[in-house]
Amino acid sequence: MGDLTNSDYYAKNQRNDGSSNHEGGFGVSVMELRELMELRGSEAVVKIQEDYGDMDGLCQRLKTSPTEGLTGDVTDLDKRKEVYGENLIPPKKPKTFLQLVWEALQDVTLIILEVAALISLGLSFYQPPGGDSGESCGTAAAGAEDEGEAEAGWIEGAAILLSVVCVVLVTAFNDWSKEKQFRGLQNRIEQEQKFQVVRGAQVIQLPVAGIVVGDIAQIKYGDLLPADGVLIQGNDLKIDESSLTGESDHVKKAADRDPMLLSGTHVMEGSGRMLVTAVGVNSQTGIIFTLLGSGEPGEEEKKEKKVKKQDGAAAMEMQPLKSAEGGEMEEKEKKKANVSKKEKSVLQGKLTKLAVQIGKAGLVMSAITVIILVLYFAVDNFVLQKRPWLTECTPIYVQYFVKFFIIGVTVLVVAVPEGLPLAVTISLAYSVKKMMKDNNLVRHLDACETMGNATTICSDKTGTLTTNRMTAVACYVGDVHYKEIPDPGLLSVKSLDILVNAISLNSAYTTKILPATKEGGLPIQVGNKTECGLLGLVLDLKRDYQPVRNQIPEEKLYKVYTFNSVRKSMSTVIKLPDGSFRMYSKGASEIVLKKCTKILNQEGEPRVFRPRDKDEMVKKVIEPMACDGLRTICVAFRDFPGDPEPLWDNENDILNELTAVCVVGIEDPVRPEVPSAIVRCQRAGITVRMVTGDNINTARAIAIKCGIIHPGEDFLCIDGKEFNRRIRNEKGEVEQERMDKVWPKLRVLARSSPTDKHTLVKGIIDSCLTDQRQVVAVTGDGTNDGPALKKADVGFAMGIAGTDVAKEASDIILTDDNFSSIVKAVMWGRNVYDSISKFLQFQLTVNVVAVIVAFTGACITQDSPLKAVQMLWVNLIMDTFASLALATEPPTEALLMRKPYGRNKPLISSTMTKNILGHGIYQLVIIFSLLFVGEQIFDIDSGRHAPLHSPPSEHYTIIFNTFVLMQLFNEINARKIHGERNVFDGIFRNPIFCSIVFGTFAIQIVIVQFGGKPFSCTPLDLEKWGWCTFLGLGELVWGQVIATIPNSKLRFLRGAGQLTKKNEMPGDEDMNEDNEEIDHAERELRRGQVLWFRGLNRIQTQIRVVNAFRSSLYEGLEKPDSRPSIHNFMTHPEFRIEDTTPHIPLIDDTDLEEDPALRMIPQSQTGSQPQSPNKNNNAVDSGINLTIDTTSKSAASSSPASPLHSLETSL
Repeated sequence: MGDLTNSDYYAKNQRNDGSSNHEGGFGVSVMELRELMELRGSEAVVKIQEDYGDMDGLCQRLKTSPTEGLTGDVTDLDKRKEVYGENLIPPKKPKTFLQLVWEALQDVTLIILEVAALISLGLSFYQPPGGDSGESCGTAAAGAEDEGEAEAGWIEGAAILLSVVCVVLVTAFNDWSKEKQFRGLQNRIEQEQKFQVVRGAQVIQLPVAGIVVGDIAQIKYGDLLPADGVLIQGNDLKIDESSLTGESDHVKKAADRDPMLLSGTHVMEGSGRMLVTAVGVNSQTGIIFTLLGSGEPGEEEKKEKKVKKQDGAAAMEMQPLKSAEGGEMEEKEKKKANVSKKEKSVLQGKLTKLAVQIGKAGLVMSAITVIILVLYFAVDNFVLQKRPWLTECTPIYVQYFVKFFIIGVTVLVVAVPEGLPLAVTISLAYSVKKMMKDNNLVRHLDACETMGNATTICSDKTGTLTTNRMTAVACYVGDVHYKEIPDPGLLSVKSLDILVNAISLNSAYTTKILPATKEGGLPIQVGNKTECGLLGLVLDLKRDYQPVRNQIPEEKLYKVYTFNSVRKSMSTVIKLPDGSFRMYSKGASEIVLKKCTKILNQEGEPRVFRPRDKDEMVKKVIEPMACDGLRTICVAFRDFPGDPEPLWDNENDILNELTAVCVVGIEDPVRPEVPSAIVRCQRAGITVRMVTGDNINTARAIAIKCGIIHPGEDFLCIDGKEFNRRIRNEKGEVEQERMDKVWPKLRVLARSSPTDKHTLVKGIIDSCLTDQRQVVAVTGDGTNDGPALKKADVGFAMGIAGTDVAKEASDIILTDDNFSSIVKAVMWGRNVYDSISKFLQFQLTVNVVAVIVAFTGACITQDSPLKAVQMLWVNLIMDTFASLALATEPPTEALLMRKPYGRNKPLISSTMTKNILGHGIYQLVIIFSLLFVGEQIFDIDSGRHAPLHSPPSEHYTIIFNTFVLMQLFNEINARKIHGERNVFDGIFRNPIFCSIVFGTFAIQIVIVQFGGKPFSCTPLDLEKWGWCTFLGLGELVWGQVIATIPNSKLRFLRGAGQLTKKNEMPGDEDMNEDNEEIDHAERELRRGQVLWFRGLNRIQTQIRVVNAFRSSLYEGLEKPDSRPSIHNFMTHPEFRIEDTTPHIPLIDDTDLEEDPALRMIPQSQTGSQPQSPNKNNNAVDSGINLTIDTTSKSAASSSPASPLHSLETSL
């Protein structure tokens, strides 16, 4: 029966889901494995014994070897993929181009334009009856027939429709290419994740998607498990399963107690090997994804039915998550859908508000324009000339009204800066793409721009500031301190043997030193770099570690205490042939020496090691080594009797009474490019602080080499103990006032625990010492750095040395682990901000001028000097093209010569306001001169008061042409926003800019010369072209004039710069409901604004993108807002309380994202005064995932003020 249902089920899902027992010749079906993976703990052990005998039995059924893995034969792998599925979750289908076009058409203002154009089209074919119609309908039709142009009346309507089509296509194309880019980025992030698998007895790195059922995977501290499996052998393995179960306690795993490992969970400690039993859609995470589906409500119900039909099996036809790598639960996506509106970064918050303000102003202007035109026409015709309203003339009157309406809509079109969101997106997307080349893999878009505001970088030492190529350069063995590695003949054979065994066995077997690939190159270090340094020492002593390991393979190791941030040491126990045990230990020298009671002398015999010997050792050996910037590692051992066997779980007794063998000084040279990068940071107003686990002398030596501290300056270098003593009160709680005394001068924090790092970051962010809130960037690579990476405004994870957990918590991944890449990120971040400002400056000038011209023109001459189609063209230049041109300026070193902008600096600086007003005045003067006296200057017919459907006049063509040319030259002016003189500086480094300017110019020539009726243009001769170009070039000259006026003379501008800041806050400053706040903004945008859909779509795409980034393959720890954790239940109701906090004006509230726990939780959660903001944040933030066991428990269990809690904070 079982067989039948299975094959039946397989037929239903031909893809890869089920298989009968005979399917593919494997001894176990997908469904059986799936049922097995549903079990936990001892049930699973029993089930394996009942069904398969033991683990070896299961391996045989899956045709794999527990030690050698699969053979790696291609046909076998393909067969496995066919039977058991591939290790990926099919991504959600991207929107097609047509869907994007349809979305673009949804915009209200576009629809209004389309309707108006259609009415205008329809009416243009209507002729009033009777030959004398022209007379009887008054000025309405006068002049139209004489020109014989009435037939051309339809052109305007058609042209508007055409331009709408253009706009829609451009928008859809932009969205489409953006989506494509992000998918590319997604895939790039996904390919980055590799996993260690044993195939053909060789350990190889495999992309996660290549893992198949039956593979033997090696798991270690910091991994994110890519598939479900059963543990074959493990050392001290602890797993964080909170992403699946929500329980924050770490789960101990052992082959005989609880061997079940699930995909999407994190290895918090230990190492081991597992047999992969379920991949992709059949793994636990995959099942959850599949059940959640893609989340459209309509499809949802269908899916429910499908799922029921298939009896709980994964419905393959559904499209689960976006990520092609099963990661975390999709509930997050759901949650994100609700919070995504707040997903805006600081800059986008500012821009949305600004756009709404401008949009409102535009709406008012366009409404007034229409009203004035209609009234003027009615009063003129029916009151002054006392004409009756003739029924047969109605269509002609309506045609007039439609024309007025179209003019009104075009004023609105020009007024609304739908290019703003476009510019942000283009700028961010462009930066993200280019940052890839600079070794920055951006996971959250807004991080890119936040980085430009960074004021502090807290950097790790190892691997970021240093090369992470550890080499042993000094050692202390047998009572002798060798300044360089000694000749093996100088050491006693006993000491040497113990040393070689201690280093070879007491290190991860995955750590190796491979011969160099190229001639004369350095040997390749694989695995943990400190261990590589020690293995290098073994090789330098002319011994080899491999034979020792072959003699005692990994599965024969009796017990392993793996390294973690609490122990700061690693120990391995082996069983000797005579039945007794020997334990080898290694770790930070201060810590291991404290536990030593003996030391080997010159003959290799143990002698007593007294406390005063320890002090002398520290002074004479360890400190001098540390002052040279060496990391000191102590190697020790201890023998235990075989009977009675010691209690291995009683760690404190076991890790004691050791015998020291030697102390090794390991050098990790500073990266050559770091000192210059740090100088650039300091010049740019960014403080670099070093946070490291190394001892204080090593840390200080390296900090001086890097240039973080300069001798003679006033700064602090302290270790974690001292740091905690200074910032905590008697109860052991962190006090912000105490913290404020420490952090401004702190440059080096040594021997710091992950909690210290988190406390420091939080303290700096919460500090109110400076008028601007500090923006903190943090680098991290270990699993324990997660909380600090999350808390920081921008978290950088190391791409090479970083664990999956760290990458998941980060915003940007440094693919080369290099500090100087962070400086590049700062440059790009500032560049994004500047690009937006350039675009704003350009855009607002055009807006102001176009709206005023259309408005006054309409009021005075009853007709807008710029026609609807022309306006749409101007709109296209200044929105889409200009945002492309100005948003893709490459960054220059000059960006690093100024201090960071504050978070609450207004978007429009006083220099920009000066430029906008200055250029606006110039353009208005020129246009109005041309409008009212142009006909005399050029000696042509006046275009004012032209009747309906009259042919385009030369006069108005000149106005249109001059207007466009002035914009083009002003676009060059807009390249500089800090009042620089040379606006052409570096213009050829930006080919996009040049091609857009020349392209626009060429199209403009075509429009004027051949545009004819649709564009209301008449061809101009060379002389008039010359004049238009001359007036346009005047912009550049005028730009120089404006640059000469000092800002200090223009007091009122400061107000103007600030003004936008106040305006951007819609009305009330206490954003008490941040969620709704942006929704209102969005709703208004939807209300009546032309092409605003671009903005919306952009924002939606950005949300989509940010989500995609988030669900990117690492998918473990989410940003706090989206984690179904304590945070979520807290941050939402709290928006109410926001107004009790000292409010930083403007956008800071959109920032709640970045630190949800920032100001609100303290009052809400405990009702306590906010004076010690730490009270719960520490619990909330650090307890969520990573820190040490007690922390997580206390976060879940202790109330913030409980004793358990204070114990946790002091940890």
